Amino acid sequence: MNSTSAGKTGEDCAAQFLQAAGYRILQRNYRTRTGEIDLIASDGKTLIFAEVKTRSYEAFGGPLCAVTPAKQKRIGQTALQYVQEKGLKFDSIRFDVLCVLPGKIEHIKNAFIPRRTTL
Repeated sequence: MNSTSAGKTGEDCAAQFLQAAGYRILQRNYRTRTGEIDLIASDGKTLIFAEVKTRSYEAFGGPLCAVTPAKQKRIGQTALQYVQEKGLKFDSIRFDVLCVLPGKIEHIKNAFIPRRTTL
């Protein structure tokens, strides 16, 4: 399996995981010039922007190490564009990371707060 199909499979698994936990998937693979957000979901009155990392093994510091400060900033800028474009109103916004590994999914809530972005 190549990395593109592994990533797509991982995103499918992450979306199913969130739905099973009661989240509503609002959009997948939202893209702008500034970046991409893998999954956008809602959990009650909380809007969630989720980065999905698919790995075939646990190494190199886990999923958070793959979400660098530069990546966090791009996700934050893209999230701001999404909120402005859609005109959505939520009580809170959260940035999560989901790491999909063989046989398990690790969901890290409030994984980061993007820098220099106002939401």
